[in-house]
Amino acid sequence: MAVVIGDTCINCAACIDECPVEAIVDEDDNPTGEECYYVYPDKCVECVGHFDEPACAEACPTEGCITWDMPFTAEYKSYFEGDNYHDEKPYVCEDCDTEQPFREDISIEDRQAHKPVVED
Repeated sequence: MAVVIGDTCINCAACIDECPVEAIVDEDDNPTGEECYYVYPDKCVECVGHFDEPACAEACPTEGCITWDMPFTAEYKSYFEGDNYHDEKPYVCEDCDTEQPFREDISIEDRQAHKPVVED
C-alpha cells in the first residue's frame, strides 16, 4: 500500500490531483465508508519512478495526515487481508494479486508505526 490517509483529512483534493497513478479516491468513493480520502493499496506505488517523495503527502496541507503503511508485496499480503485499516476496517483492493514498488529506505518499523510521510 505504501501510504494511508488518516481521519484528519480535510477533503481538499490536493492529494488526488498529485497522484500519478490515480490510486486515491475521494470521500464519496471511499470503499470503507469513511468521510476521508482513500488510497487503494494495490495501486499506490509510493511515487517510485515518478517523484522523489510521495506527491500526495507533499501536497497535503494537513500535518501528519498521510502516513506510511506496509508495502503491497507478497511478503506482506496477509497484512492487507485483516482488519488493519483505520478503525479496524479491512482494506479494499481492486487487484489483490498485484505487487507494487515501494521505497526501500523506509523501515518496516516506521511503516508499522504509521509514521507521517512528511515530518516537519
